Amino acid sequence: MLTVALAGKPNAGKSTFYAAATMADVDVANYPFTTIDANRGVTHVRTRCPCLDREERCGSENCRDGKRYVPIELLDVAGLVPGAHEGKGLGNQFLDELTNADAVVNVVDASGATNAEGEPVEVGSHDPLDDVDFVEEEMDLWLAGIVDRNWEGVKRKSRAPDFDLEAALSDMLTGFGATEGDVARVLRGLEYPDDPKAWTDGDREALARAVRRRTKPIVVVANKVDAAPEGAVDRIREGTDKPVIPVTADGELALRRAAEAGFVDYDPGDESFEIVGGVSDDQRTGLDALRESMAEHEGTGVQTALNTAVYDLLDHFTAYPVQDAGKWTDGTGTVLPDAFLLPAGSTPPELAYAVHSDIGEGYLHAVDACASRRIGEDHELGEGDVVKIVSTAGP
Repeated sequence: MLTVALAGKPNAGKSTFYAAATMADVDVANYPFTTIDANRGVTHVRTRCPCLDREERCGSENCRDGKRYVPIELLDVAGLVPGAHEGKGLGNQFLDELTNADAVVNVVDASGATNAEGEPVEVGSHDPLDDVDFVEEEMDLWLAGIVDRNWEGVKRKSRAPDFDLEAALSDMLTGFGATEGDVARVLRGLEYPDDPKAWTDGDREALARAVRRRTKPIVVVANKVDAAPEGAVDRIREGTDKPVIPVTADGELALRRAAEAGFVDYDPGDESFEIVGGVSDDQRTGLDALRESMAEHEGTGVQTALNTAVYDLLDHFTAYPVQDAGKWTDGTGTVLPDAFLLPAGSTPPELAYAVHSDIGEGYLHAVDACASRRIGEDHELGEGDVVKIVSTAGP
């Protein structure tokens, strides 16, 4: 399962985002370091379900009338403060938790109502653009410190006649989530000495920054957008090359709770909602204000941020394995029972391994259930593909 981590300074709204996305009970309060221990939960990305191409909707509990929700892990950890890479605040704990994340959602208080340490201040008095580069810089410097502390080991390995720099760096960076392929691609884009003993602090920092960019891409969440001064989101977008998503995590959480209680008709990622139950005048006023914000920003933004992280930054797609290519069902007759997130360029054997290692090891061939034709093992799958895997390990 892919893991997306929530990052940001204290009191930016990470825990509210987490609660809204997972509907888990967490402490949400208006003071720094409400979150001490990391919260891990399951949320979902949303995509178009292939069942919309059939007369009837599918039987998966993760499909809501053709809106398919695919599970991912969401991680919420303690907020960062300046100097976190040096251990200030709960910096080391936070940054260590990030090692297994595939992508990072940097939650920024777009209203400018919290200072650099996460303390409440007057709305608009803090520049949220200062917080955009802050998380990235702390992550980069933290990884640079790890590289520095482990560089003596690389230099010792370089004395061997069969020394391979890419292999040595891969061994060092595996714990950060970097693969051999990641390291190879990063090195191709850098200028550096062949001898590790000749590397400077600048060379090592450049390596750390490039590895972080490749292995931990960032999407910026401009949270509290409903309370932000006019033009705040545009200013953030102009000041960064990262995707910026306007978000009201409070609004999403309110809608999710209202939907559970039967007061509104709303699915995560919808651009609006309908009031279907009895609400008070004050509740209706609040919901009307939220509807206006959603109309301006095309929803609450929580689902958009998660989708951007997985489908855009990580370049994944959704594929659907089935046992019956004609009916699109599993062995029990459930239509489109499973959905898997795969990296772009994945092939049928890789989908087979994602289903189960035994299925992958026994792979024979695959059938494109949408086109009713057999496909080769080097065929690149894409978004919405429905595939029957034929394997010696299958039923």
